[in-house]
Amino acid sequence: MLLFLATMSCEAHLTPIYYANSCPHALSTIRTAVRSAIARERRMAASIIRLHFHDCFVQGCDASLLLKDGKGIISEQKARQNFQSARGFEVIDSIKAAVEEVCPGVVSCADILAVAARDSSVYVSPAGGPTWTVKLGRRDSTTANKDLAEQNLPIATVDDLDKLISLFDRQGLSVKDMVALSGAHTIGQAQCATFRGRIYNETNIDSGFAKTRGRRCPSSPVLGNNTLAPLDLVTPNSFDNNYYKNLLTKKGLLHSDQVLFNGGPTDDIVRLYSKDQAAFLSDFADAMVKMGDISPLIGSAGEVRKICSVTN
Repeated sequence: MLLFLATMSCEAHLTPIYYANSCPHALSTIRTAVRSAIARERRMAASIIRLHFHDCFVQGCDASLLLKDGKGIISEQKARQNFQSARGFEVIDSIKAAVEEVCPGVVSCADILAVAARDSSVYVSPAGGPTWTVKLGRRDSTTANKDLAEQNLPIATVDDLDKLISLFDRQGLSVKDMVALSGAHTIGQAQCATFRGRIYNETNIDSGFAKTRGRRCPSSPVLGNNTLAPLDLVTPNSFDNNYYKNLLTKKGLLHSDQVLFNGGPTDDIVRLYSKDQAAFLSDFADAMVKMGDISPLIGSAGEVRKICSVTN
């Protein structure tokens, strides 16, 4: 009985060694697949990190975002903040297939997302970081919640600083965590529709930057909506602190970026990260660990999906 209770205790919380015996090659298999995907398309690193973020903010880190429409399920992919912008699902599917070949039915899609997000940031960082130890043992949900996704996820075009702080606080994340996690926008791209209002209507923006971005993003709401622009114009493919330097010069691409440096309580954190890349990378890693701890399904809750897009 004591042995049984000890075993249950070990299984009832997240731990980096969760798969040490059941699937010892899980992490290396995920890492190889992530590197291969990003080598094919550099932008995929940002897409994978965003998937993990958008998953964890809706009923916890349970891979609910990956579920497609099904019986009793309205996919979170249809939420305003995800529709036609969340991407990389096929990459997660391919990673899951590779892991299933090594150890079928063992590694959850939620854990794959968490590990893939870490490996993505490491791969595109010239300094070999940020990196962190991923705690494991999450299980996959059998439900999704589109309405909760629309309530909990930031809206880049309109959310002000107070709203962003509130959304992150709802998940147990601090203001510093929020500013650090926003630094993921040092890589990746955004669609014209998400920054049109900023470059044409907002005043806290560098005029030359706005003009440059406007060349491929016309003011008409029916033209160029899907045209892409890098979130960081200077080093768009490197995970560094240039995102914060951009904010200091009013060159944040999204409304929700520039509000971090606009005379508010987060200005000092932005200044710190713009000067101290090591501090940013360290705080980003810490915040990612905290985000990965949001309401995981553990023990016998949920399931380990065989295919990430559908329940068993």
